[in-house]
Amino acid sequence: MPLGNLTSQFFANIYLNELDYFVKHKLKAKYYIRYVDDFIILHNSKEQLELWMNKINDFLRDNLKIELHSQKSKIISLSGGVDFVGFRNFYYFRLLRKRNINKIILKIKNYKEGNINKEKFLESFQGWQAYARWANTLKLRKEIVKKIYEKKA
Repeated sequence: MPLGNLTSQFFANIYLNELDYFVKHKLKAKYYIRYVDDFIILHNSKEQLELWMNKINDFLRDNLKIELHSQKSKIISLSGGVDFVGFRNFYYFRLLRKRNINKIILKIKNYKEGNINKEKFLESFQGWQAYARWANTLKLRKEIVKKIYEKKA
């Protein structure tokens, strides 16, 4: 089943429901968030997170026959931001990933050069705006709109 397919997301949610129960009710992690196969746990103790990470990996291996990704599973400080579900998440705010900003700027350039038509561009731009609103991006969104109306140099 291709990754990204809606049914694969659905089955991941069903399959990993046991993980949710384990983390919330057995480990009693207060700040646990999962989206399909990505999850984060927030805690102020690095030692506690290391203990939980080992227990989670044991649970996944023993009960679900899967393991945490060795390069992607890490304990980091939230002060530097956490990359999760398309955003760079900090304590009190959320930013877009730089690549997402660069992609819309490239689409604007392609639209201005006539490589994509107005309907296709507007569809893409409206989707990007809806996504960008979930982050702290008011100033950025205004700058992006200005780029659309700028004359070619």
